[in-house]
Amino acid sequence: MATAQPSAVYTLRPGVPPLRAGQGTTFLFRKLHSLLGVIPIGAFLIEHLLSNFEALKGPAAYGAQVRFLNSLPLVRILEWTFIFLPLLYHGIYGVYIWLRGKSNLVYYPWSGNWMYTAQRYTGLIAILYIGQHVLRQRFLGVQLPEHPYAAFAKVQHELANPWMLAVYIIAMIAICWHFSYGIWLFAAKWGITPGVTARKRFGLACAALGLVLLVMGLASIWAFVGPNYKNAPEDATPAVSLFISPADVRGVSTGMAPSSQLAARS
Repeated sequence: MATAQPSAVYTLRPGVPPLRAGQGTTFLFRKLHSLLGVIPIGAFLIEHLLSNFEALKGPAAYGAQVRFLNSLPLVRILEWTFIFLPLLYHGIYGVYIWLRGKSNLVYYPWSGNWMYTAQRYTGLIAILYIGQHVLRQRFLGVQLPEHPYAAFAKVQHELANPWMLAVYIIAMIAICWHFSYGIWLFAAKWGITPGVTARKRFGLACAALGLVLLVMGLASIWAFVGPNYKNAPEDATPAVSLFISPADVRGVSTGMAPSSQLAARS
């Protein structure tokens, strides 16, 4: 009669634990990269386009907007904390993500792959453009914080070069695309738009936002190169006008001393 042999006992050696979502520094770095793309970089982009839109009102209005922004309290601390440092991190880490990823457009020509590739290339265009733009407009040439009413002429001189004009237009298209699609990715990654239907609807909203921002950006560029404000003055500071009150005018017309003079005499 056959007897049952005892089953062999196997001892499992400890292996590598599975990588779970939410663990590791890479997850935190990617989350920070995604968040900074919307807040504060995205907020700054919208504010910057709105400020540039003032150029449609002329050199004086544009200079007044530059003067207002540079008069904000702690403006240099705000500039580095919420603009320069987030841009550096978002740009450098974005390039790092791009170098580690693969799109495989040849073997997998799906829409998601095209979107992935377009997002990477528009991000590269954006970071290169922003770098030279900040260098030329913020740190080289006329110092706009001290001479805000020279801002219109400074941009106009730069856009007088056809190559720079082409760079501005291409960069505007790339930045608006990168931002609008970045918002869609942010909502999907952070669980704001769960489900295919919600993502499709939000995608239409993001596309509309990107189109509006692009129209605003191109209109601002046209303000500098169009016929309305050709050869803008180097300093568009508005002239100071003296105001005479109606009481003073009546005093002069009747031969009486103006009220200001009467107050001085008394």
